[in-house]
This record gives sequence, C-alpha cells and structure tokens, in this order.
Amino acid sequence: MNRYDILIIGAGIAGLYSAMNIPKEKSVLVVCKDIPWECNTFYAQGGMVTALDSEDIPLHIEDTMVAGANHNIREAVEILSRTSLETTSDIISRGMKFDRDKNGDILYTKEAAHSTARIVHAGGDATGRYMHYFMMAQNRHKLQRNTLVYDLLIEDGRCYGVKALVNYKPETIYAKDIIIASGGVGSLYEYNTNSRTVSADIHGICVEKGIELRDMEMMQFHPTVFVKTPFARKLLLTEALRGEGAYVVDEDGYRFLFDYDKRGELASRDIVSRAIFDYKRKTKKEVYLDFSMFEEEWFKNRFPNITKTFDALGYHFPKDRVPISPAFHYAVGGIKSDLNGRVEGIDGLYVIGEASSTGVHGANRLASNSLLEGVVFAKRAVEDILGKEQREYKIPIFDKEYKNIIHHGKDREYKRRLRKIMWEDIGIIRSKKGLLEAKNIIYDIKNRDIGRLLELRLNTASAIVEGALKREKSLGTHYIE
Repeated sequence: MNRYDILIIGAGIAGLYSAMNIPKEKSVLVVCKDIPWECNTFYAQGGMVTALDSEDIPLHIEDTMVAGANHNIREAVEILSRTSLETTSDIISRGMKFDRDKNGDILYTKEAAHSTARIVHAGGDATGRYMHYFMMAQNRHKLQRNTLVYDLLIEDGRCYGVKALVNYKPETIYAKDIIIASGGVGSLYEYNTNSRTVSADIHGICVEKGIELRDMEMMQFHPTVFVKTPFARKLLLTEALRGEGAYVVDEDGYRFLFDYDKRGELASRDIVSRAIFDYKRKTKKEVYLDFSMFEEEWFKNRFPNITKTFDALGYHFPKDRVPISPAFHYAVGGIKSDLNGRVEGIDGLYVIGEASSTGVHGANRLASNSLLEGVVFAKRAVEDILGKEQREYKIPIFDKEYKNIIHHGKDREYKRRLRKIMWEDIGIIRSKKGLLEAKNIIYDIKNRDIGRLLELRLNTASAIVEGALKREKSLGTHYIE
C-alpha cells in the first residue's frame, strides 16, 4: 500500500517550499503531472514581492488591497506582507541568489500598481526558473513525475488520499495529510501564458465533492503577450518591461493607454488588458510593445531570456517592437481555504498557491504577489500540519470504477471548443448573453459521452460561468458589459 505522512500535489513553488519545510524523518511524496519544471513557477519572469522592511508593510498591504478592488480579506494580506520578511530572508539564507548590484546589494524592481520598487528577481527575467531550480535542489523528499490525480478520496469529512494515473496506470496513494498545490486553470483558455499541465482538474474534483470554490469569476489576463505562435502557451512579456519604461503603442506609434487611464502603461493589469482588447476591437489596429528607448547592452543584461527567445523568432530587441495581445494569466479565485491553508470541513486536506483562494488577491492580483503567496501559505500549512495531534484512523474501502480516465472519442474536439468559448465569452469583457450561451454549451458537452479529465475541466468552467453570472456588476478582473 502506498501510504505517506504527507502527499503534496504539485511541484511548483508552493509544493516545493512546503517540502523544504518538512523534516526529512517524515515520509513525504511530492507528485507532478509531467516533468517537474513543466509548471507555472518555471515560467514566472518578473520576480517575487517582498516587503522591504516593517515600514513598507502598510504600503504593500495598501497596494495589494487597491489592486484587488478592496475585495481582499485584509487579514490574509497582512499575513502575506508580514511573513514576507521571514520567508524572503529564509530563502536567501538557504542559498537562493537574487540579482544584486556591484556593491552586493539586492536589486529591487517596480511593477504596475506598486508604490515602490520591492520586487526581487533572479537571472534578470528568469526569477521563476531560478527559484524552481533552487527549490528542486533543496528538496530532500521523494518526487514522482507523470502522476495525474483524477480523484480525491473523501469520506465522512476526511481526505484519505488520491486516485492517480502513475505512468498511465491507475494507482491509489494514501496519506495522513494532503496538500493541493496544483496551480490554476490556464489550459481552459484559448490564449494563455500557463504551463501545458495547468488544466483545473483538481478544481473540477472539488466541484464534484461539494468543496467550495471562491471568486472563480476573478480570472486575470496579462496585457502584454506574444500570441502569434502555434502553441497553446503564449509568450509572456513581463510587466517589468513596462515597469522599466517600455511603451504600449498602436501601429502609428500612438500611446493610446492614456485615453483609458492617466497612469498609462503603469495602470493595473485588468485596466491595461481591457484597454488593449477594446482598442484593437474598435480600431482594428495592431498593438505593439515598444522598447526603442532602451540602450541595447542594458536591455540584454536586464532581460536576457526575452532577448534570446525573441531573437530565435527573428526579433531584435530593443530595436524592434513586438505585436501583443492580452492572454489568460492567473486564476485569482480558487479552492477556498482558511489562513492556514486548510480546506474547511475536510480533515487532512490543505490547498496553497494559485490553486487556493486565501482572500489575498481580492478581485485582481497585484503583480508578483503570486510567488510570495506560494511560499507564505506553504509555510503556514506545513506549520499547521506539524503542530497538530495525529490520530490513528482506519482507511475505508474506495472501490469506485472510472471509465475512460484520460481521453474518449471526441474529447479533443470538445476541448478545443471549450477553450474558444472560455476566451470569447468568459474572458476579458463579458456579457450576460455570452455567459448564458457559454453555460448552455458547457452543459451540452457535459452530457455527452466524455472522458474523466474533460469532465473535470467542464466542472471548473461551469464554476467560473456561475461565478460570473452571479456577480452582476463589474469588479476588478470581472468586467461585464
């Protein structure tokens, strides 16, 4: 029998920082769906927020609340900011190397809607990649790849483990405590910046089990994405580019964002995304990110990965401007948890990182708060697990049969249809008519003969539509015409 003290679902920053904080005497299994670095953390460019000192905490809280349209839970935001002083120094003391200046002082950058430069970064524009590699190297526990969770084993208010496909074979994994750190919902959308593994399966299981999802209508779109590639995951152009001074222009070089908000390029993500989406729709003009104000050597050092990636596509930065579009970026809402990551009403089940809804982000996430949220709530969940009294219990028999776990018949075609609907009707600008149409189509696909994974995606899509229909007024990332 596969039985562990703690099972961690997901090997991004939230899952790995949890593992780093669990003593090696505990039997721990970290699982990921594919290869470990196929996760959103790996693709994070900009950096990680940290309060600069105790004086900066109130400012960071205020910036987070304002970006979140004051829909945030203030206590969660206070915990996030206060704990950042501990977690950032812990990560540095363990050996993580953030970018520093010639004197050895840490470099901070500023992104949209921050009142000061408080974002640490690594490898210029490869923060996620560096942090992921660092945490993988620090992990002392067993890490298992190619593990796709397709059910949570819950009975009488307790979670006993999961059913998963391990290398395409069904297996049952039991654990005393289960931490969900499986990320967001990106693959539901036609245009997204997410890892291909991020497909909302676990959210879909929660819908089935009656576990509450909160603020699912709050989906964040990144304004500056290169979408002219054949792959589902589009190429993100980090917000730090605009933070450093890049312009958003139309094909005539006009900086139209100031027509929408006096902060122009530095307005919050939802405003910039909607402005670009609306401007393109109205004028039928192409929109570009312009870097021509930067000095070449400086640009190459500050944004080495972006320079290299786009060089391979035939763009020479900072000389060339690049066409952009908004794309789905981050699930602001998620599986409801308390401030220690516990899923209410289910013993032994925790959720952290992008999969969760702690109330930190409100109606819109402040740039670069996501990596920080991953580490802060990982720390709290692990402290909660290690601090509680472990009781012995008998594992019930879970013998439900599942047909067509992976794919079935026309699943691929339905999946493509779903992604198009999500983008067009449950995307940046929504209307009641579009949402109701989407709801009907999702319901129709759900009633066909489909595989388990598509069923879970459709559950999550339904939750997003329901949330959007319930909220009749625009708020944060939820914009209804």
